[in-house]
Amino acid sequence: MSTSLADHLRSLPDESLAALLQLRPDLVVPVPADVDALAIRAQSRVSVSRALDELNQFTLQIMDAARLTRDPADGTTSVDEVLALATTGPHPPAPTAVRAAVDRLRARFLLYGPESALQLVGGIDEISPYPAGLGRPAAELDPRTAALCADPAKLRRTLLSAPPSARAILDRLAAGPPVGSVPPGALQAPAVGADDDLPPDDTNGGAPTGSPIRWLVDHRLLVRVAGGKGGTTGMVELPREIGLLLRRDTGPLGPLSSSPPPVTATPREPKAVDSAGAGQSMEVVRHTEALLEQLATEPAPVLRSGGIGVRDLRRLARVTGLDESTAALLLEVAYAAGLTGEVELPGAVGRYGADQQVLPTAGYEMWRVGSLAQRWEQLARAWLTMTRQVGLVGQRDDRDRPITVLSAEAERAGSPAARRAVLGVLADVEPATAPSVDEVLALLDWRAPRRSRGREPAHREMLAEAATLGVTGLGALTSYGRLLLAETAATDGRDADDPLGLRADAEDAEAGTAIRALDTLLPAPVDHFLVQADLTVVVPGPPEPALAAELEILAEPESAGGASVHRVTTGSVRRALDAGYSADDLHELLRRRSRTPVPQGLTYLVDDVARKHGGLRIGSAGAYLRSDDEALLAEVLADRRVEPLALRRLAPTVLVTPYQAGRLLTVLREAGYAPVAEDATGSTVLSRPKNRRAPARVSVATRAIDPLATARLPLPRLLGVVDQIRRGDAAARAARRAPAVVRGAAPGGPVPVPSHSDALAVLQQAVRDKALVWVGYVDAHGATASRLVRPVSLGAGYLRAEDERTEMLHTFALHRITAAVLEK
Repeated sequence: MSTSLADHLRSLPDESLAALLQLRPDLVVPVPADVDALAIRAQSRVSVSRALDELNQFTLQIMDAARLTRDPADGTTSVDEVLALATTGPHPPAPTAVRAAVDRLRARFLLYGPESALQLVGGIDEISPYPAGLGRPAAELDPRTAALCADPAKLRRTLLSAPPSARAILDRLAAGPPVGSVPPGALQAPAVGADDDLPPDDTNGGAPTGSPIRWLVDHRLLVRVAGGKGGTTGMVELPREIGLLLRRDTGPLGPLSSSPPPVTATPREPKAVDSAGAGQSMEVVRHTEALLEQLATEPAPVLRSGGIGVRDLRRLARVTGLDESTAALLLEVAYAAGLTGEVELPGAVGRYGADQQVLPTAGYEMWRVGSLAQRWEQLARAWLTMTRQVGLVGQRDDRDRPITVLSAEAERAGSPAARRAVLGVLADVEPATAPSVDEVLALLDWRAPRRSRGREPAHREMLAEAATLGVTGLGALTSYGRLLLAETAATDGRDADDPLGLRADAEDAEAGTAIRALDTLLPAPVDHFLVQADLTVVVPGPPEPALAAELEILAEPESAGGASVHRVTTGSVRRALDAGYSADDLHELLRRRSRTPVPQGLTYLVDDVARKHGGLRIGSAGAYLRSDDEALLAEVLADRRVEPLALRRLAPTVLVTPYQAGRLLTVLREAGYAPVAEDATGSTVLSRPKNRRAPARVSVATRAIDPLATARLPLPRLLGVVDQIRRGDAAARAARRAPAVVRGAAPGGPVPVPSHSDALAVLQQAVRDKALVWVGYVDAHGATASRLVRPVSLGAGYLRAEDERTEMLHTFALHRITAAVLEK
């Protein structure tokens, strides 16, 4: 079959081959050497499986119709036969829809050849052994079952006599797949006289029926087949003829629908959707900043197995007021965005035995000074492209260990494509439409049933994460979320369209439409606040970065949201003075920033704290304490609260302690004094805390969601690839016509075939037929050798084959194979 496909590909014009490579980009990674190699790759299991993953449910059903209508002699079918089978159900699709599905299959060369003699590529039957969920013909399973199927009247009578419990099993297998596993006891014959001991079956009028599966096997409606693990289970299969008879109400292919399931939800108000999403985006940025600030204050140790421990996650969630799932999501997204990273601590061992800690990176400082929209966009883009499934956090792995935040067990390579698929469903419905979760899952299952199968929990989690991050609002995709999704898709194809980066600047200038759209929805940053009589400071909107930095030092936060509230306290004023502000600086800051008169109480508070601030001077002796106020020093010396410092007077204005300056400073402040530290020259030491940061990391948002996006080349470049394949094919055919000179052939071994692609074709045929084959290869030392083996599998650049003489499994690199000849 591979030669037939190769000949068919050779007969096509360059434009058709380029269209094939555009639809199946994996065929050019790397570029095939010739047409034979292209044909072999197009029929490989991996490539065919990837092509099937892109097809919707209706197209896959039409492909099954082509498989069911194949001629057993030559394996061909026709468009008319496919059309006849697809339109035999009670609700037949339009013939134009069937032909369009056939055209999609032919465009991807899953079907090829003329309309009257279509062939399916090899590998489809291996990937999906049961077309349309139907079993094998009865003649291939059991002669007695085949005889029963040959008598339609007897077959109908047998089906009608089946007990209800047995009929339920038949209906389940008829819907597909047609095989099932059963305990071995269910297929054993009962002992003599044991029928009287069987319990009554309410579904059979109270009469005992025994095992319904045994009844079906005994009456030839099910066939026992080989299968099961270790003989602990048996396998049964429903013959194709019986499955077709049971599907008489739905048609041989099952229910057919050429259009996706409808969405019944009515569109919401677009402004309400965007407002809800924008409000959530503000909360996401605020909560992320709070989490990272907490990490900067108390870094989280890294477990030896990787990730952040459960106790640290609970601590961070409790301090920031979040639930654990939301905290885990924001930590994962921040790490993917390059805002956090690990810091090595040589020689340090934490309570978990860790020598690493998770800290904010240097990129966090740049992220903080950006606008709200820019900060949200960096987080949302990282979420779209990160290969992490956050919903797995808290579950158990295969070794029954908890999966923790940032651990390797939560890595899933298909997560970015799954997020794009989920958001793509929301993007394709009418704007501001909020389909239910079940409707989204139904649309995903129709669009790509092979990809969505078994991923329903993950898709539900991704919808919840999109709502948490503000990508969706009120269940619908926001306008700026739609723009972000389009920008991410455009970024995936940038390398393909512009491999030299010549248009990078222009694209970057055009980028950021999602940021601009979100900026119009968010309240404008404010550069002022309102001071109230109770010493609270109200910020009527998101503060500018400079104002936020000043408030962080001057006041204590009390509440956050669209309008945040802070309170000026004695401790906060002292913190500002420690950071280098003077009393005049604070008065000027309050006058400049406040839109209301500064209360007299706040002015007095600043002056009182400033007057006491610096009255005591601290140095190291262990440490010394000096002051121009002798009475104040006498008060400190007589204070019992500072007796543990063992202070003693060196001079009327100097006290010393054997303890370090840090402890002296802490004890005096706890006792109610307001000392400041000074250096050896007498200058005040500013106590602004130093922020520890992890090394800078690159955000995962720079990666493409689709790894094959760079292979989706534009048509002119694909035509160049086709020309290269044509030249390679011409050279290979010329070499085959030239006389071959065999050097270094092993005695009794195979003679190298003219082309490496021919050797691969022989090996593929041997895998399908389970035949013995002589394999000639070059070993690691450059010597030629040969071996008689039975191929088991062929893929990923390796041949795995069994040597029947030694009963050992060998692995051969395909590029080292020089010959392949079937054993005669």
